[in-house]
Amino acid sequence: MDVTTDSLIQDLKAVVGDAEDLLKVTASQSGEQISRIRARAEESLRTARARMKDITESAEAQALAAARDFNKQVHDNPWTAIGIAAGVGFVVGVLAGRK
Repeated sequence: MDVTTDSLIQDLKAVVGDAEDLLKVTASQSGEQISRIRARAEESLRTARARMKDITESAEAQALAAARDFNKQVHDNPWTAIGIAAGVGFVVGVLAGRK
């Protein structure tokens, strides 16, 4: 997941939490207008929860697909992977050894 997706999910979770708190606070309120607003809010919450679940499942599926692809590439080209790992290790070693 990228940063924008993570922040979107966090924002959506915050909105859902705030809406749930608002519904709890107004539970004792009565009246036709309050009932309509509560019904709309509850429907919006159901929709938001479903959307969050879809986004999360989609992100998990994409991460799994990327991991499988990476694993396949390493298995198909092991010497390339070893070379890249050695190069990265060398660069990290040089940078860590600098004072």
